[in-house]
Amino acid sequence: MMVHIRKERPKDIGRACRVMSTSRSSMNYRSVLNDQPLEEKLQKLAQEHPQEGFWKYFFRLRNTGEEANHKRVYRVYRKMGLPMRRKTKKRLPKREKAPLAVPPTFTHTWSIDFMSDALVNGKKFRTFNIIDDFNREVLFVEIDYSLKSNRVIWVLNHLIKRYGKPAKIRMDNGPEFVATISQKWSEGQHIDFQYIQPGKPMQNGYVERFNGVYRKGVLDAYAFSSLDEVRAITEQWMYDYNYVRPHESLGNMSPVQYRQKAEEKCTPSKGLRSAPATPPLHSAPLRNIGV
Repeated sequence: MMVHIRKERPKDIGRACRVMSTSRSSMNYRSVLNDQPLEEKLQKLAQEHPQEGFWKYFFRLRNTGEEANHKRVYRVYRKMGLPMRRKTKKRLPKREKAPLAVPPTFTHTWSIDFMSDALVNGKKFRTFNIIDDFNREVLFVEIDYSLKSNRVIWVLNHLIKRYGKPAKIRMDNGPEFVATISQKWSEGQHIDFQYIQPGKPMQNGYVERFNGVYRKGVLDAYAFSSLDEVRAITEQWMYDYNYVRPHESLGNMSPVQYRQKAEEKCTPSKGLRSAPATPPLHSAPLRNIGV
Protein backbone atom coordinates (compact mmCIF):
# COMPACT_ATOMS: atom_id res chain seq x y z
CA MET A 1 0.00 0.00 0.00
CA MET A 2 2.80 2.41 0.90
CA VAL A 3 4.48 1.61 -2.40
CA HIS A 4 1.28 2.56 -4.22
CA ILE A 5 0.98 5.86 -2.29
CA ARG A 6 4.62 6.66 -2.91
CA LYS A 7 4.19 6.10 -6.63
CA GLU A 8 0.73 7.64 -7.22
CA ARG A 9 0.58 10.40 -4.56
CA PRO A 10 4.12 11.24 -3.41
CA LYS A 11 2.96 14.50 -1.75
CA ASP A 12 0.72 12.56 0.66
CA ILE A 13 3.46 10.23 1.92
CA GLY A 14 3.94 12.21 5.14
CA ARG A 15 0.23 12.08 5.98
CA ALA A 16 0.09 8.36 5.21
CA CYS A 17 3.02 7.70 7.57
CA ARG A 18 1.29 9.64 10.38
CA VAL A 19 -1.96 7.71 9.89
CA MET A 20 -0.10 4.39 9.95
CA SER A 21 2.23 5.46 12.81
CA THR A 22 5.22 4.71 10.62
CA SER A 23 8.50 6.61 10.53
CA ARG A 24 8.97 8.42 7.22
CA SER A 25 12.67 7.57 7.24
CA SER A 26 11.80 3.87 7.06
CA MET A 27 10.33 4.48 3.62
CA ASN A 28 13.78 5.19 2.27
CA TYR A 29 15.57 2.37 4.06
CA ARG A 30 17.49 -0.08 1.89
CA SER A 31 19.24 -3.11 3.30
CA VAL A 32 23.02 -3.07 3.00
CA LEU A 33 23.31 -6.84 3.55
CA ASN A 34 24.61 -8.89 0.67
CA ASP A 35 22.73 -12.18 0.65
CA GLN A 36 24.46 -13.60 -2.41
CA PRO A 37 27.19 -15.56 -0.54
CA LEU A 38 24.54 -17.03 1.78
CA GLU A 39 22.33 -17.92 -1.19
CA GLU A 40 25.23 -19.71 -2.85
CA LYS A 41 25.91 -21.75 0.30
CA LEU A 42 22.27 -22.68 0.69
CA GLN A 43 22.00 -23.63 -2.97
CA LYS A 44 25.01 -25.90 -2.63
CA LEU A 45 23.52 -27.57 0.46
CA ALA A 46 20.20 -28.06 -1.34
CA GLN A 47 21.96 -29.83 -4.21
CA GLU A 48 24.09 -32.05 -1.97
CA HIS A 49 21.42 -32.82 0.66
CA PRO A 50 17.99 -32.42 -0.98
CA GLN A 51 16.18 -34.45 1.72
CA GLU A 52 17.23 -32.18 4.58
CA GLY A 53 15.33 -29.12 5.75
CA PHE A 54 16.04 -25.67 7.13
CA TRP A 55 17.44 -26.55 10.55
CA LYS A 56 19.88 -29.10 9.12
CA TYR A 57 21.11 -26.48 6.65
CA PHE A 58 21.35 -23.83 9.38
CA PHE A 59 23.51 -25.93 11.71
CA ARG A 60 25.64 -27.12 8.81
CA LEU A 61 26.36 -23.47 8.06
CA ARG A 62 26.98 -22.67 11.72
CA ASN A 63 29.44 -25.56 12.03
CA THR A 64 31.41 -24.17 9.09
CA GLY A 65 31.68 -20.70 10.67
CA GLU A 66 28.67 -18.87 9.20
CA GLU A 67 27.69 -15.99 11.52
CA ALA A 68 24.22 -15.25 10.14
CA ASN A 69 21.49 -15.92 12.70
CA HIS A 70 18.63 -18.27 12.07
CA LYS A 71 16.19 -15.46 11.18
CA ARG A 72 18.34 -14.20 8.34
CA VAL A 73 19.09 -17.71 7.08
CA TYR A 74 15.41 -18.55 7.16
CA ARG A 75 14.51 -15.36 5.27
CA VAL A 76 16.95 -16.25 2.49
CA TYR A 77 15.86 -19.88 2.63
CA ARG A 78 12.23 -18.88 2.02
CA LYS A 79 13.20 -16.30 -0.60
CA MET A 80 14.96 -19.03 -2.60
CA GLY A 81 11.90 -21.27 -2.41
CA LEU A 82 13.78 -24.08 -0.70
CA PRO A 83 11.26 -25.28 1.92
CA MET A 84 10.65 -29.01 1.51
CA ARG A 85 7.19 -30.04 0.48
CA ARG A 86 5.51 -31.71 3.43
CA LYS A 87 4.21 -35.21 2.88
CA THR A 88 0.48 -35.26 3.35
CA LYS A 89 -1.45 -38.28 4.52
CA LYS A 90 -3.15 -40.11 1.70
CA ARG A 91 -6.88 -39.88 2.00
CA LEU A 92 -8.82 -43.10 1.66
CA PRO A 93 -11.99 -43.12 -0.41
CA LYS A 94 -15.15 -42.79 1.64
CA ARG A 95 -16.09 -46.12 3.19
CA GLU A 96 -19.77 -46.85 3.55
CA LYS A 97 -21.00 -48.74 6.60
CA ALA A 98 -22.23 -52.19 5.56
CA PRO A 99 -24.23 -54.44 7.92
CA LEU A 100 -22.49 -57.63 9.03
CA ALA A 101 -25.05 -60.12 7.75
CA VAL A 102 -24.76 -63.87 7.24
CA PRO A 103 -24.56 -64.51 3.47
CA PRO A 104 -27.17 -66.82 1.91
CA THR A 105 -24.71 -69.39 0.55
CA PHE A 106 -21.26 -70.83 1.00
CA THR A 107 -18.58 -69.02 -1.07
CA HIS A 108 -20.70 -65.89 -1.28
CA THR A 109 -18.67 -63.66 1.05
CA TRP A 110 -15.17 -64.14 2.40
CA SER A 111 -13.51 -62.15 5.18
CA ILE A 112 -9.75 -61.67 5.20
CA ASP A 113 -7.29 -60.13 7.63
CA PHE A 114 -3.67 -60.17 8.80
CA MET A 115 -2.12 -61.03 12.15
CA SER A 116 1.42 -60.68 13.48
CA ASP A 117 3.54 -62.62 15.97
CA ALA A 118 7.18 -63.50 16.60
CA LEU A 119 9.37 -66.57 16.93
CA VAL A 120 11.39 -67.22 20.07
CA ASN A 121 14.40 -65.53 18.44
CA GLY A 122 12.38 -62.32 18.06
CA LYS A 123 11.91 -62.55 14.30
CA LYS A 124 8.42 -61.43 13.36
CA PHE A 125 6.10 -63.28 11.02
CA ARG A 126 2.61 -62.65 9.65
CA THR A 127 -0.46 -64.73 8.96
CA PHE A 128 -3.05 -64.11 6.25
CA ASN A 129 -6.41 -65.49 7.39
CA ILE A 130 -9.36 -66.23 5.09
CA ILE A 131 -12.73 -67.45 6.35
CA ASP A 132 -16.14 -67.96 4.75
CA ASP A 133 -18.83 -65.81 6.38
CA PHE A 134 -21.60 -68.37 5.74
CA ASN A 135 -20.33 -70.95 8.22
CA ARG A 136 -17.13 -69.31 9.55
CA GLU A 137 -15.06 -72.07 7.98
CA VAL A 138 -11.33 -71.39 7.78
CA LEU A 139 -10.43 -71.56 4.10
CA PHE A 140 -6.74 -70.87 4.51
CA VAL A 141 -4.06 -69.44 6.80
CA GLU A 142 -0.96 -68.37 4.91
CA ILE A 143 2.15 -67.87 7.08
CA ASP A 144 5.44 -66.21 6.22
CA TYR A 145 7.83 -63.45 7.24
CA SER A 146 6.46 -61.10 4.58
CA LEU A 147 3.11 -61.20 2.79
CA LYS A 148 2.81 -58.63 0.02
CA SER A 149 -0.03 -57.87 -2.37
CA ASN A 150 1.07 -60.30 -5.07
CA ARG A 151 1.26 -63.09 -2.46
CA VAL A 152 -2.26 -62.26 -1.28
CA ILE A 153 -3.57 -62.43 -4.85
CA TRP A 154 -1.78 -65.76 -5.40
CA VAL A 155 -3.51 -67.27 -2.35
CA LEU A 156 -6.92 -65.94 -3.39
CA ASN A 157 -6.53 -67.40 -6.88
CA HIS A 158 -5.73 -70.77 -5.30
CA LEU A 159 -8.88 -70.63 -3.18
CA ILE A 160 -11.05 -69.63 -6.13
CA LYS A 161 -9.88 -72.69 -8.04
CA ARG A 162 -10.66 -74.84 -5.01
CA TYR A 163 -13.98 -73.43 -3.79
CA GLY A 164 -15.29 -71.16 -6.53
CA LYS A 165 -15.45 -67.40 -6.90
CA PRO A 166 -17.06 -65.33 -4.11
CA ALA A 167 -19.32 -62.40 -4.85
CA LYS A 168 -17.52 -60.15 -2.37
CA ILE A 169 -14.53 -60.10 -0.04
CA ARG A 170 -14.68 -58.07 3.18
CA MET A 171 -11.45 -56.51 4.50
CA ASP A 172 -9.95 -53.55 6.30
CA ASN A 173 -7.89 -50.75 4.74
CA GLY A 174 -4.45 -52.36 5.08
CA PRO A 175 -1.80 -51.54 2.46
CA GLU A 176 -1.95 -55.05 0.97
CA PHE A 177 -5.66 -54.63 0.35
CA VAL A 178 -5.68 -51.12 -1.11
CA ALA A 179 -2.70 -51.68 -3.39
CA THR A 180 -3.17 -51.09 -7.10
CA ILE A 181 -2.55 -54.74 -7.92
CA SER A 182 -5.40 -55.78 -5.60
CA GLN A 183 -7.79 -53.27 -7.13
CA LYS A 184 -7.02 -54.41 -10.67
CA TRP A 185 -7.38 -58.07 -9.66
CA SER A 186 -10.80 -57.51 -8.08
CA GLU A 187 -12.03 -55.65 -11.16
CA GLY A 188 -10.73 -58.38 -13.47
CA GLN A 189 -12.36 -61.11 -11.36
CA HIS A 190 -15.61 -59.12 -10.92
CA ILE A 191 -15.34 -59.50 -7.16
CA ASP A 192 -16.52 -56.68 -4.92
CA PHE A 193 -13.88 -55.61 -2.39
CA GLN A 194 -15.95 -54.41 0.57
CA TYR A 195 -13.75 -52.18 2.73
CA ILE A 196 -14.80 -51.46 6.29
CA GLN A 197 -14.74 -47.95 7.71
CA PRO A 198 -11.39 -46.96 9.26
CA GLY A 199 -11.32 -47.56 13.00
CA LYS A 200 -14.36 -49.88 12.89
CA PRO A 201 -12.90 -53.42 13.18
CA MET A 202 -16.21 -54.95 14.22
CA GLN A 203 -17.58 -54.27 10.74
CA ASN A 204 -15.31 -57.21 9.91
CA GLY A 205 -16.44 -59.04 13.03
CA TYR A 206 -16.40 -62.62 11.71
CA VAL A 207 -12.70 -62.69 10.95
CA GLU A 208 -11.91 -60.56 14.02
CA ARG A 209 -13.63 -63.20 16.14
CA PHE A 210 -11.63 -65.90 14.39
CA ASN A 211 -8.40 -63.96 14.96
CA GLY A 212 -9.02 -63.96 18.70
CA VAL A 213 -9.65 -67.71 18.81
CA TYR A 214 -6.62 -68.42 16.61
CA ARG A 215 -4.33 -66.27 18.74
CA LYS A 216 -5.52 -67.88 21.96
CA GLY A 217 -5.39 -71.44 20.59
CA VAL A 218 -2.14 -71.25 18.60
CA LEU A 219 -0.07 -68.04 18.61
CA ASP A 220 -0.22 -67.42 22.36
CA ALA A 221 -0.26 -71.09 23.32
CA TYR A 222 3.14 -72.08 21.86
CA ALA A 223 6.68 -70.77 21.62
CA PHE A 224 7.72 -71.28 18.00
CA SER A 225 11.32 -71.67 16.87
CA SER A 226 10.58 -71.81 13.12
CA LEU A 227 7.87 -71.12 10.56
CA ASP A 228 7.53 -74.85 9.91
CA GLU A 229 6.38 -75.32 13.51
CA VAL A 230 3.83 -72.52 13.15
CA ARG A 231 2.49 -74.06 9.93
CA ALA A 232 2.32 -77.61 11.31
CA ILE A 233 0.46 -76.64 14.49
CA THR A 234 -1.82 -74.31 12.52
CA GLU A 235 -2.79 -77.16 10.16
CA GLN A 236 -3.71 -79.43 13.06
CA TRP A 237 -5.64 -76.67 14.78
CA MET A 238 -7.51 -75.78 11.55
CA TYR A 239 -8.69 -79.37 11.15
CA ASP A 240 -10.16 -79.37 14.66
CA TYR A 241 -11.66 -75.90 14.14
CA ASN A 242 -13.37 -76.84 10.86
CA TYR A 243 -14.43 -80.44 11.60
CA VAL A 244 -14.79 -80.90 15.35
CA ARG A 245 -15.01 -77.70 17.38
CA PRO A 246 -18.67 -76.73 18.02
CA HIS A 247 -19.72 -73.15 17.24
CA GLU A 248 -22.54 -71.64 19.24
CA SER A 249 -23.59 -69.43 16.34
CA LEU A 250 -23.94 -72.56 14.18
CA GLY A 251 -26.16 -74.45 16.60
CA ASN A 252 -23.12 -76.08 18.26
CA MET A 253 -22.12 -77.77 15.00
CA SER A 254 -18.71 -77.53 13.40
CA PRO A 255 -18.44 -75.33 10.27
CA VAL A 256 -18.18 -78.33 7.92
CA GLN A 257 -21.12 -80.09 9.58
CA TYR A 258 -23.20 -76.92 9.28
CA ARG A 259 -22.35 -76.52 5.59
CA GLN A 260 -23.11 -80.16 4.79
CA LYS A 261 -26.44 -79.98 6.60
CA ALA A 262 -27.37 -76.81 4.71
CA GLU A 263 -26.49 -78.46 1.40
CA GLU A 264 -28.66 -81.48 2.22
CA LYS A 265 -31.67 -79.24 2.88
CA CYS A 266 -31.13 -77.18 -0.24
CA THR A 267 -32.37 -78.16 -3.68
CA PRO A 268 -30.51 -77.07 -6.86
CA SER A 269 -33.30 -74.59 -7.64
CA LYS A 270 -32.47 -72.63 -4.52
CA GLY A 271 -29.01 -72.01 -5.85
CA LEU A 272 -26.85 -73.13 -2.93
CA ARG A 273 -23.46 -73.90 -4.36
CA SER A 274 -21.78 -77.01 -3.07
CA ALA A 275 -18.04 -77.03 -2.41
CA PRO A 276 -15.79 -79.91 -1.46
CA ALA A 277 -15.17 -80.26 2.24
CA THR A 278 -11.61 -79.63 3.35
CA PRO A 279 -9.87 -83.02 3.30
CA PRO A 280 -8.88 -84.57 6.62
CA LEU A 281 -5.37 -83.85 7.80
CA HIS A 282 -4.14 -87.46 7.72
CA SER A 283 -5.24 -88.11 4.11
CA ALA A 284 -4.33 -84.83 2.42
CA PRO A 285 -2.91 -82.30 4.85
CA LEU A 286 -3.44 -78.62 4.26
CA ARG A 287 -0.23 -77.04 3.13
CA ASN A 288 0.78 -73.41 3.00
CA ILE A 289 1.41 -72.04 -0.46
CA GLY A 290 4.91 -70.98 -1.35
CA VAL A 291 5.75 -68.56 -4.13
